[in-house]
Order: sequence, then C-alpha cells, then structure tokens
Amino acid sequence: MRIRSIGARLTFWYAGILCVTLLFLGSAAYGLLAYSLSHDIDAALDGVATVSAEQARAQRSTFLPRDVDELFRHYLGFSPLNPSLELFDTQGRPDLNRPGSPAVKLPLSPTALKNALRGVSTFETIESTGSYPFRVLTRPVIKGGRVINLVQVGISLENVFKTQRRFLLIMGAVLPLGLVLATMGGWVLARRALKPVDRMTQAARRISGEYLAGRLQETGTGDELDRLAKTLNDMLGRLDDSFRQTRQFSADAAHELQTPLTILKGEIEVALRAPRSPEEYRGVLNSSLEEIDRISSLVEGLLLLARADRGVLRLDLRPVKLQELLKEVGEQMRRLAENQAVNLNYGLVEPASIQGDREHFKRLLLNLIDNAIKYTPAGGRVTLSLRCDGKRAQVGISDTGMGLSQDEQEQIFNRFYRAAEARSQRGGGAGLGLSIAQSIAVAHGGRIEVESTPGQGSTFTVSLPAECTPSVSSTS
Repeated sequence: MRIRSIGARLTFWYAGILCVTLLFLGSAAYGLLAYSLSHDIDAALDGVATVSAEQARAQRSTFLPRDVDELFRHYLGFSPLNPSLELFDTQGRPDLNRPGSPAVKLPLSPTALKNALRGVSTFETIESTGSYPFRVLTRPVIKGGRVINLVQVGISLENVFKTQRRFLLIMGAVLPLGLVLATMGGWVLARRALKPVDRMTQAARRISGEYLAGRLQETGTGDELDRLAKTLNDMLGRLDDSFRQTRQFSADAAHELQTPLTILKGEIEVALRAPRSPEEYRGVLNSSLEEIDRISSLVEGLLLLARADRGVLRLDLRPVKLQELLKEVGEQMRRLAENQAVNLNYGLVEPASIQGDREHFKRLLLNLIDNAIKYTPAGGRVTLSLRCDGKRAQVGISDTGMGLSQDEQEQIFNRFYRAAEARSQRGGGAGLGLSIAQSIAVAHGGRIEVESTPGQGSTFTVSLPAECTPSVSSTS
C-alpha cells in the first residue's frame, strides 16, 4: 500500500534511517566492547605470565606467587572467576614442587607445547568442564638460552560473556524505546513543518478562475515553503493579470465587432423596408462593404496577435532593404498626409538590410505612420528616419501631434487601448495597430520604444538586428 501523506513518508524514512543508524552504532559499540574486554584479558594474562615466568626462572624449586588472585587483581583491576596458574616441565607434565594447586586444571594443548619449546607464547580459548570457556596463555620459561619450564595462565570468560550479554539486553531495551520516541518526535516535527503546506492547500482551493485575487500566506521566514508561497503568489498575480486582460480583450473585441455589425444590420434592414432605386441599393452595398472590410481588418489583426502569442507567427524571411521599404511606405502614406494637411518628410536615412518578412514589416511601418498622421493636427509634421549603428537599425517615426502622458506610454501597446484624445476622435480605430506592430517587431528580434511629451509630439523607434552598409546618407 502506497503511503500518500508526505508527513507519513518523511516519518517512515526518518524511522528507517534512524533504525539502520542505531543498529550500526549498536553493532559497532558491541564490537568495540568485545575487543576491549578481550584485549584487557590478554593483557592481564600476559602480565601475570611475565611475573610468573620471572619467578620460575629465579626460583625454580619453589614456584611462586602463592596469591594468584592478588596478582590478577593487580593486572586486571578485579579478581576474576576461577583463575588458573600452572607450571609444566618441557615434557608437558605439571610441576609437582609447586605449592598448592589451581582451582581448575586446564590441559596443555600440543600446539601450545610445541610453540613453547620453540620459545613462542600461545594464546588459546579452550573449553572446560564448566559452562564457560577459558582464555589461556602458555609462555616458555627460558634460562641460559634454553626452555626449562612452561607457565600456563588461564582465566574463565564467564565475566566477559555476562558483560556482553548484559550489554545486549540493555541495547535491546533502550534502542527500541529510543526508536519509538524518536519516531513520534519525527512525526510531530513533520506535521509541524508541513502545516504551512496544509494552509496553502486550503487557500489554493478557494482560488479559481473567477476569484484570482486570493493569495497564499507568506511567513516571512525565507525558508523553502516561504519561497514556494511567494512563487505561487507571483504566478497567481500573473494569472490574474492574464485573465483580466483576456476578459478585457474579449469584451473589447466583442464591442469592436458589435459596432460594424450593428451598422451593417441596420443599413440592410432599412434597405429592405421599401423598394429602392438601383443607386440606393448600390449605396447600401458600398456602405456594407466598408463595414465588412472593417470587420475583416479587425479579425485579421486578432488572428495575427493570436499567432504571435502562441509563437507560430509565420515569417517569410528574406533580405529586406529598410531604406527602400521606408521610402516606399512613406510615399504611399503621403496622400493621406496631404489630405490632413500634415507635412510628411524624411530625416537622415542610412542604408540597412534585415532578414525579415517584407509584408509584415511593411504593415508595421504603415500602422506607425498612419497613427502619426492621424493624431497630428493640420499644419503639423511627421518625420521618417533610419539610422544604423553597429549591428542594429533604428527606424524613427516622429510627429508633432498631441503627445502621450507617462501612463499612456506604458499602456499604448496593450490591445484595444486608445489614448483619451484618440477615443474622442471619430474613426479612431480599434486600438490594435500598435499591438500588432509590437508583435511583428518582437517576431523579428526587435522592439518598439516610445518617447513622448504631451502637447509636443511623439517619437516611435523600431530597433532590430540589421546589417549596416556604408553609403552616402540621403534626405528629401
């Protein structure tokens, strides 16, 4: 069964890792304890054997010491159970001259005897008649370069085994208890650490497409969950803006489409109420065709913006000479400028070439120049220029029109947005021209910037990658 709760999974993994860690540490501690006890026993046996061998070499006929317990206590720190101290001759027979006898008779193994005759001491663990084995050290007594006796020192391992068993019992009782307590603590900590996630979940459930104003609570601690809440809040802010723009876009598009459709429907209904002359029908059809062209232009602009938003705006990239295209569009727009008594002229025009879609870029220039002429009063001036600096070209469209405020400059490229004075003018357009121009510029790797002063005019600058070729500048 899969555990779905993150807190439960964290606790499970924490308990598992802690259990493995405790088992590892317990095993290591048990191994160190066993090694330490074994080392202490062997060191004590070595000390007792050394003293006994010295006494046996000095006083062979009266082998001492008599108080074996005291000797072990000196080296071991306590009096062991059933200590054994025996002296053998080189044939492996016990020394009958030794006063007293050990409490436990331990056999002399052939290996220990063989090693002793070669002058080598031997440590062994041998079984006895009791319940616990003995640790035994057999050491040769050397005098004059030859082995004269063997000293055997032994001690029961009962205390060692009991100490190890007691350690295992303590670990067996303490480790599970510690594991349970640590697991409970881990569960509490996990729940406490993940409590902000539950709050974020509850807050997120209240947020929907109709209500995007809600935000997740930020603790201000700067931890991972706080950064997650901040990131989600930023995302919700962008979604809120996107939904608001989409709703506004839909409302504006419906409004812009409704006006020509209403006009079209009204004119047709009026024409059908009574018989009309051919000239009157022709007038209605011409007016209807104008409204249809207006609808078609609006729909075409919306489709272009939609493709640009999805990044699928199709561009027929070919070399385009900007100076030629700028003059071509300028000449096309000169008649419109003359009709509105606006002076259209050229500033500095430097040669530059781009890899772009000629028709799309022509539409960009038409939109910008059309706006400049449309919102420049009679007697004003529109100036077209082209500068090439390094690897970027800058196309400038300057006018002496009404100008834009700072707030209008920040919103002028939004769809369906029109400045206050533009909205007051008849036939001011749908407010898509600058949005379309900006999308085309971005698709070509460029951008459009605006500088404007209210009452003095505006300058729109299209900046994009280009190849500059030295040539004599031309003005007209």
